[in-house]
Amino acid sequence: MNKTMRAAVCIAMATVGISTGCKPSDSVGDTHSNRLKKNEKRIEIQGAGATFPFPLYSKWVAEYQKVDPRIRINYQSTGSGGGIRQITERVIDFGATDAPMTEEELAKVSGKILHIPTALGAVVLAYNLPGVSKLNLSPEVVAGIFLGEIKNWNDPAIARLNSGAALPNRPIAVVYRTDGSGTTAVFTEYLSKVNASWKEKVGAGKSVRFPVGLGAKGNEGVSGQMKITPGSMGYVELAYARQSRLAYAALQNSKGQFVEPSLESVTAAAQSVEEMPDDLRISIVDAPGELAYPMAAFTYILVYEEQAEVVKGKEMAQFLWWALHEGQRYGAALHYAPLPSQVITKAEAKLREMKSGQQVLLSTKN
Repeated sequence: MNKTMRAAVCIAMATVGISTGCKPSDSVGDTHSNRLKKNEKRIEIQGAGATFPFPLYSKWVAEYQKVDPRIRINYQSTGSGGGIRQITERVIDFGATDAPMTEEELAKVSGKILHIPTALGAVVLAYNLPGVSKLNLSPEVVAGIFLGEIKNWNDPAIARLNSGAALPNRPIAVVYRTDGSGTTAVFTEYLSKVNASWKEKVGAGKSVRFPVGLGAKGNEGVSGQMKITPGSMGYVELAYARQSRLAYAALQNSKGQFVEPSLESVTAAAQSVEEMPDDLRISIVDAPGELAYPMAAFTYILVYEEQAEVVKGKEMAQFLWWALHEGQRYGAALHYAPLPSQVITKAEAKLREMKSGQQVLLSTKN
């Protein structure tokens, strides 16, 4: 794990104070100074889940504590599967996932869970191949590599897409996630959509049985394993590839164009959505559009509509409101695209559904 990622881990695993930039009720005009009262009780909020947005959430925690140090948020990047399990069991205050909860998962929940989209990101095919800084990959080639059918870097199927590249006669060391992962869900959904053989033999999900390769836990684990394994290829969120200084491929999209992951190509994928569903659960994998990157995704925070505690629920709703607004400006520097305005509007409506008993936690003043 590099120094940048280690620093992010330290920020998130520590218990730090944060709160809101926009108070939704009679305290709308409160300032940082007049909220810090000598004997004011601190409130702790526990969250866990996706590693995909971990760098962004760490930044949000650090920035938000400047607004209101009364609130302490601890977010642990356990993977989307862990976040869903823990929010289902009600051992945390909020969960996080890149892949929306399935109907089967929602059926196990006692109460109504809201999906709040927080940002857009990209899953990339990163690789460690000295001397090769640019690489094009088609759906067929990606599936072939992860099925173990394309074994060497100089395989003709790869060479045809990369004229002039100095591809070595070297085995491809595949690296994959071992934990329940939204990143894995995005990657395997993509392969299941574009390759019938993958769909039949492996399928899609947060946790699948990979035919070949080395397993590692979390985006940080995969990128760390690849960093020390020359000749490797794996799938990680864009921010992890950038922070680990790993090269990543341009993928051929549904229009036949080779597209690099970027803020612009992820946004293009999101713009393909004509109408967000009411519950905001949606996939933009393999989106149409010449400029769309094919492995883009929304990432979500999961909260219960009915909060057990009024004060904590109110503070959490305020934090999420801040994330949808002020928080969006921190994403670009960390390689996350901001939410489209129409998605923010729908997410605002979901936050207004949060309540504790008969008390609504956000007022109409927001």
